[in-house]
Amino acid sequence: MNYETLQHGIALTFIPGIGAINAKTLVSYCGDPATALKAKKSALMKIPGVGIKQAEAIINHRLRALERAERELLFIEEQKLQVCFYFEPAYPRRLKTCSDAPLLLYQKGRTNLNEARIISVVGTRNATRYGKKLCYQLIETLAAYEPLVISGLAYGVDYTTHQACVDNQVPTIGVLAHGLDRIYPAQHTLLAKQMTEQGGGLLSELPSGTFPDRCNFPMRNRIVAGMSDATIIVETANKGGSMITANLANSYHRDVFAFPGRINDKWSSGCNLLIKHSKAELILSPKEIPSQLGWEKTVDSKAGIQKQLFVELTDEEEKVVRLLKVFPECPIDRLNSSLELSSSRIAALLLSLELKGVVQALPGSLWGLC
Repeated sequence: MNYETLQHGIALTFIPGIGAINAKTLVSYCGDPATALKAKKSALMKIPGVGIKQAEAIINHRLRALERAERELLFIEEQKLQVCFYFEPAYPRRLKTCSDAPLLLYQKGRTNLNEARIISVVGTRNATRYGKKLCYQLIETLAAYEPLVISGLAYGVDYTTHQACVDNQVPTIGVLAHGLDRIYPAQHTLLAKQMTEQGGGLLSELPSGTFPDRCNFPMRNRIVAGMSDATIIVETANKGGSMITANLANSYHRDVFAFPGRINDKWSSGCNLLIKHSKAELILSPKEIPSQLGWEKTVDSKAGIQKQLFVELTDEEEKVVRLLKVFPECPIDRLNSSLELSSSRIAALLLSLELKGVVQALPGSLWGLC
């Protein structure tokens, strides 16, 4: 991405009243961030979701936003950060399927955010010995499958999970609720450095100078849930950030797993509640997770490619296949909106392609190529 596009993309995030959804809509309709920021008020108001207040905010604040973005670019260069823009291939493809995904992410470290296997592990800040032991058993079990592990670098379960990853040489990313110019809590600075040095790193949608305010943590949790194939809850009370993350993961049609605990244990009450209301799969051992996620299956990729070479597809079926190449794990809603076909027609096309061995239904009401 060239300097102007990057500067204007960052500047969009500094316009008050323009959230993640509107920012992506603006870029989509205008073609690039620079055009969106330079557009006239009348043109902006023709874009869905952009009313007079949003249009005036862009007109009135764009110069200051561009100046602020220029300062942010200096910080990015000094700290050797990467910026993952929503419309770039490096952006997390799993997160991209979430309607509220941020326009961009700031990244410290060079981890591939589209690894084949990504899980998030979250839980209470008041982890017990039982919870900490589970974190280590979980990472030790999954290490052989080479996953990328996401958590929030908070006290308790988050910290123990990241530390277990460092100890077992498993790449792990901490998603932060503040800018990358600080580490919160400060006691985790050394761990954050170790995570980055061992192939993991840090991630945030927030620019430098942003403090870890309370309102930023739910925003952070949606990234933790959206980036992952599955969210694993180790220990949690029945309220708090882990429960928010679990509910977000459910809303994104991702797998959620929870370890049960004693019925009178405060820090297991949330896990038990999620299991009771079928919002999380009961997990009695970390060894169950690879099979639940299909990691133990072997795929004959050559056979799959060979089979597709001889399949004749209609024009509409080819459109579905092309879309699934862009969004490998695609919810049915995206297929409906992107292809502008009726729900019944999409269902018929998916059935036909499934019978031809081209697509397959995935967990969480998602579709992907075979």
